[in-house]
Amino acid sequence: MGVQEKVNILMVDDQLGKLLSYEAILGDLGENLIRAHSGREALDHLLKTDVAVVLLDVSMPELDGFDLADMIRQHPRFQRTPIIFISAVLLSDMDRLKGYERGAVDYISVPVVPQVLRAKVSVFVDLHRKTRQLEALNQELRRLSSSLIAAQDQERRRIARDLHDGLGQELSGAKMMVDCLQMQNQPAEWKEKAAAEASALIDQAIQQVRSLSHLLHPPMLDEVGLTSSLQWYLDGLTKRSGLETSLRVEPEDFPRMGPELETTIFRVVQEALTNVFRHAEARKVCIGLTLSENQIVVTVSDDGKGLPGSVTDFEANKLGVGIAGMRQRVKELGGELRLRNNNPGAFVEAIIPIKVAEPRSAEQQLAPS
Repeated sequence: MGVQEKVNILMVDDQLGKLLSYEAILGDLGENLIRAHSGREALDHLLKTDVAVVLLDVSMPELDGFDLADMIRQHPRFQRTPIIFISAVLLSDMDRLKGYERGAVDYISVPVVPQVLRAKVSVFVDLHRKTRQLEALNQELRRLSSSLIAAQDQERRRIARDLHDGLGQELSGAKMMVDCLQMQNQPAEWKEKAAAEASALIDQAIQQVRSLSHLLHPPMLDEVGLTSSLQWYLDGLTKRSGLETSLRVEPEDFPRMGPELETTIFRVVQEALTNVFRHAEARKVCIGLTLSENQIVVTVSDDGKGLPGSVTDFEANKLGVGIAGMRQRVKELGGELRLRNNNPGAFVEAIIPIKVAEPRSAEQQLAPS
């Protein structure tokens, strides 16, 4: 539920005048005020509408407030719905106790003090809104957790396939060559050729292990920093795919960041470039990395066919695992991921805030370290 979205307040009283007075008191809250002239009508509204709080008159014909509260509490959906009893009679301590036993959270006597009623209702309205927001966040967390599991399974399958099709085949070939070297009555020239082929296959296997290791976590990221790692990755992508790449860094002497921040930026760029390679049908892609006083802006733009509108609008059921993962990585650092289409191509922008070091005072500068 959005912060500005209205919630429903159910007002139950058999007297129209009281309902109108409640509307006048609560109108400034800006929420949806729903009238019910009887207990039966109130139950009908509750079954059809999500209600933040119920204002309930105790003394009503046919079905009084106490009985109605009992019926409300018996339904699983409404066991935690706040009920505020309002009464001009039945004001003794025993009456109040009876109300609380029926599940009331408060018991207000008539005449109603407008400021008090408005304050009490606003507390439950805010609590309801925050509860709904928490439910939405929990649902998003469950969706992201499922996406993460799916991504992990997909990545494991890809690594297993690469190991089997690439590394496994080359090691198998090298083993065959080594086994042949043990055969008797083979010419020395043939054995030298077999040894050379086995050595070449082992070199290729070593190169595959290095490539796989770099893709899982580039060692350069720890050793020489973000910009060098990005340039290394772009050079490798250009060689493998023929995609023309460029990297623009501002300032040129881009400083080292924390390992979490550098890894996030690298993974965002890596995933964006993977999507460009797989889906964009692009020829050129440009990566930008800009540092200002309080944020880092990462951009990836290409000249391909662009993104579907459902993706740029971040429709949950249309996002792939890659974009959802990029968005979550940036969000965990307090940042924002933006997608839009250019003419031609697509534009990915990640804006990540960074903490600015506070200037040292004169006393701190003079103090011995």
